[in-house]
Amino acid sequence: MKVNKILLVFIGLIFTLAAGCSNQEKSVKGNAADTEGKKNQQEVTVNIGIQQSIWPILAAKEKGWFEEEFEKAGAKVKWVEFQSGPAYFEAIASNRLDFGRVGNIPVLVGQAADIPFKEIAAASIGEKGDAILVPKGSKIKSIKDLKGKKVAVAKGSSSYGLLYNALKSEKVNPSELEIIQLQPDEAQPAFETGSVDAWAIWEPFQSTQVIKNGARVIANGETVHSSSPGYQIVRTKFAEEHPELVELYLKVTEKATRWQNENEDEAAELYARLKKTDKEVIISVLKNSKPDNMPIDNDLLQAQQETADLLYELKGLNEKLDVSKVVDNSYIEKVLKEYK
Repeated sequence: MKVNKILLVFIGLIFTLAAGCSNQEKSVKGNAADTEGKKNQQEVTVNIGIQQSIWPILAAKEKGWFEEEFEKAGAKVKWVEFQSGPAYFEAIASNRLDFGRVGNIPVLVGQAADIPFKEIAAASIGEKGDAILVPKGSKIKSIKDLKGKKVAVAKGSSSYGLLYNALKSEKVNPSELEIIQLQPDEAQPAFETGSVDAWAIWEPFQSTQVIKNGARVIANGETVHSSSPGYQIVRTKFAEEHPELVELYLKVTEKATRWQNENEDEAAELYARLKKTDKEVIISVLKNSKPDNMPIDNDLLQAQQETADLLYELKGLNEKLDVSKVVDNSYIEKVLKEYK
């Protein structure tokens, strides 16, 4: 039912030993219970979502840091790949996903659909990580020039939020252009062949188009004064049953984030190899997408509330939201205390 609801929101939008036992018997039974307990613990599978984006989680995955740490806790890691953020919440609703990093619009979609999740950390501020691109040679210079044009965007994504904030900033009604809902694997060829006039998209697609194909950025969060932050999320029931694993997830995330920020050149080489692309592209991605792992502060909450109110006004959300209701900073605050 929740899966159906999330689809409605944005895609048409979007679980005493008996008396008389000897000490030896107690010991044997106690050992058996311990063995069974460890067996049950080892049966925990942690489902972690990952996209095509360049983030510290990619380095952690490649280096096996999550597998290493979760194995110590008696848990296994399963990676689940997604094209964009909204699909994470369908997976959470059907208990197929426990953790992930998504943009600001997908969490609004999930909250509006009553998906049981919590935001447990801010993963980025996102001022330049999303952008609206036009092809090389395009006569489009500004957001106002998009009137009457075709713009590709993944509905319910962080770039979707950027597009609508950009239109609002220039007083352009969304009805004045043709917004075409396409996932990145569909939008990329459409953009490169001229089937669409512009593309609202995130990294690394943004830098790939700019550096390799000469595309131009006509707007991003910095130019329209609207950030597209990223959030770490967890399935609520998983967090209730395994709070120690939530902390462990954030500890590994902190390790990976610090590694990337302190070793950008090495990180760029790693990501370039994994993505089979030029290091120059990755360096641009890292410049535009600074990762973080911090509590969700009042400034982020206010910006997120303003975005939620805008989407409700545009009928992109079917109800007004209090975005603070899905925030739980307790895990990240506890984890970061260990680094002070």
